Amino acid sequence: MNQFFLDSHAHLDDSAFDADRDAAIARAREAGVRYILVAGGGTGPDRIDSPIPIAEQHEWIYASVGVHPHEAQHFTAAHAERLGELAQHPKVVAIGEVGLDYFYDHSPRDTQQRVLIQQMELARGLKLPIIIHCRDAWPDLRKLAEAHWKATGLGGILHCFSGTLEDAQLLMDWGFLISFAGNITYKKAENLRTVARQIPLERLLTETDCPYLAPVPWRGKRNEPSWVSAVTKQLAELRGLAEEELGQQIIRNFEGFLADVTLRRGT
Repeated sequence: MNQFFLDSHAHLDDSAFDADRDAAIARAREAGVRYILVAGGGTGPDRIDSPIPIAEQHEWIYASVGVHPHEAQHFTAAHAERLGELAQHPKVVAIGEVGLDYFYDHSPRDTQQRVLIQQMELARGLKLPIIIHCRDAWPDLRKLAEAHWKATGLGGILHCFSGTLEDAQLLMDWGFLISFAGNITYKKAENLRTVARQIPLERLLTETDCPYLAPVPWRGKRNEPSWVSAVTKQLAELRGLAEEELGQQIIRNFEGFLADVTLRRGT
């Protein structure tokens, strides 16, 4: 099968996959998924290494490590030291997911900001891009990214994008790719579809954010990487392109992201 799907943000280390993780990975490959990035942070700072063993088992799977804003209040100096060690693993291609979440406010906002800055500085030293989670916090995210990240030129990925076109344009100018998840297929997500129509094709990525945000027609079920096909299909329809044509462009975008990481590590 021609593999032209990308899942740039999957939480395969989540306990929701404990019963069938290998089978879910096999289904993804069978469905034509060429790459998966297992995103760190969702299991908390004490399990900061959890994406790496999954990536080690598959040549086509990569990992990121980081502390999610929900868990920021639990981030310690020991976690920061461990994060720096893990980030040097050859299968780790980014620090993340990091960011701000003012919707749930599971950690105090000042703590979220402090921990985001700490992880930005760590990523700067390692020459790694960052994967950003931002919900209802775009003004502060823009401010912190401008002050602490823009000058690095390292860019990253805005995962499960939920901002405005202005947000996207500003961060694309600072080197970010824009990733859309299954919520772009939801009936009430016309604002996301409007933005997605206007993102340059060379800046687009797709993801599932599994086990969350299953796309239509699986909404409400546990999401998995094979279902990223529905996100690709939706984006292709929005852009007036064949599904495979868009998918191949997204694969090239991700391969460029990986190549940049490899190049910087070699310098």
